[in-house]
Amino acid sequence: MKNPRLLFWFIIFLTVISIFIVIPSFSNLSIGSLKTKLSFNQQDLLRRIGIKNAIDFKKGLDLQGGTSVVLKADMSEISQTKKDEALNSAKMVIQKRVDLFGVTEPIVETSKVGNDYRIIVELPGVSNFDQVKSLIGTTAKLTFWEQGATGSAQITPQKNLPLGLTQFLGENPKQTNLTGNDLQSTSVTFDQNTGKPQVQLVFTSDGSKKFADITKRNVGKIVAIALDNQVIEAPRVNEPILSGDAVITGDFTVDTAKTLSTALNAGALPIPLTTLQSNVIGPTLGMSSLQKSLFAGIIGFLIIVVFMVVLYGGLGAIASIALVIYTLLVLAIFKISSLSPYAITLTLSGIAGFILSIGMAVDANILIFERMKEELRQGKSKTSAIEVGFSRAWTSIRDSNIATLITSMVLYKFGTGTVQGFALVLAIGVIVSMFSAIVVTRTFLRFIYK
Repeated sequence: MKNPRLLFWFIIFLTVISIFIVIPSFSNLSIGSLKTKLSFNQQDLLRRIGIKNAIDFKKGLDLQGGTSVVLKADMSEISQTKKDEALNSAKMVIQKRVDLFGVTEPIVETSKVGNDYRIIVELPGVSNFDQVKSLIGTTAKLTFWEQGATGSAQITPQKNLPLGLTQFLGENPKQTNLTGNDLQSTSVTFDQNTGKPQVQLVFTSDGSKKFADITKRNVGKIVAIALDNQVIEAPRVNEPILSGDAVITGDFTVDTAKTLSTALNAGALPIPLTTLQSNVIGPTLGMSSLQKSLFAGIIGFLIIVVFMVVLYGGLGAIASIALVIYTLLVLAIFKISSLSPYAITLTLSGIAGFILSIGMAVDANILIFERMKEELRQGKSKTSAIEVGFSRAWTSIRDSNIATLITSMVLYKFGTGTVQGFALVLAIGVIVSMFSAIVVTRTFLRFIYK
């Protein structure tokens, strides 16, 4: 471009937009001894242009704090052809449970390691591991049992009986045809007499008929309710219940009642899951890690700026300005991605990838400047040296960055969790670094020398 003025002002425009996106809201900010106080509310300005959702960095578990659990699926009774389907079904049930429980921005992923089928669950902001385990690790298979043989009951082998069932129903309990699949919804209510929390069960129309039949033939007898092969309640039926509702009482807290209700609403897991690995990260630890990472990034950035200015003088100063613009552009991309379903989650490994990409952006400038020095030593003018230096350095920059992008794609494809975060952030940084080195730096140099 013979007249770089238009491109120069376009870069300035992008920089201003990036600053607006990246800068956090503040109020009553005093400048030195001036009495004037500044305020900036990003969300109010966004609403004026029609953007209702807040723009913010989406922080990962290691920065925000929370719980990470790796669950191993028991596929011993699942045929080989249906293992993937069973794993995806279990993932959907867990995702539904987590969504119903109200966890903000959870991550539920499946993974296959050799012959092991796993589900990885990350719950930001949730630090109670016992609560997490009861929420996502519970199979939530609800069954109803009665005494004696009936038309709607099936004889069950003793080894498959729920724990504690025989002490309520004797040696020959029978499972009814009423299960958790007949539930329409559940909710947490409170006993009017004791004030304790309980779980209200509302059956479907078909389930209501089954429940009514069961209570009719068991007046004066015990009907046991079992969850995940363990009796949780064994009430005595005083009269037939025709309303189609039932209540599970017990030694519940509000949280445990809510967890049980959520698990029942989401449905039973199709396969048993066991906890393979768990990590609980407190918000204080996450914030400390973030502060240390940012401090390391700032120190590294300043060292790079000093190095470039000392080594290349005015060219290094221009490259440093381009590096600042590069940093703003990448951070703006991270932040504005929160408006989409494919938001970029920042983790410690992602920050490492971002800092690495800063070094790669400087590396591109070094290649260009060394090429320019060679042209100047051959007696060419500065304008000519700029154009030739950029054109000859471009092939090396292109090939090295493409190699890095291919590596990032492989890491993202076959990696999991933090490895994918590192690969994604690195790839974005590399792409923007090429724009910074080839477009931003060259435009500034053209503009200044012309």
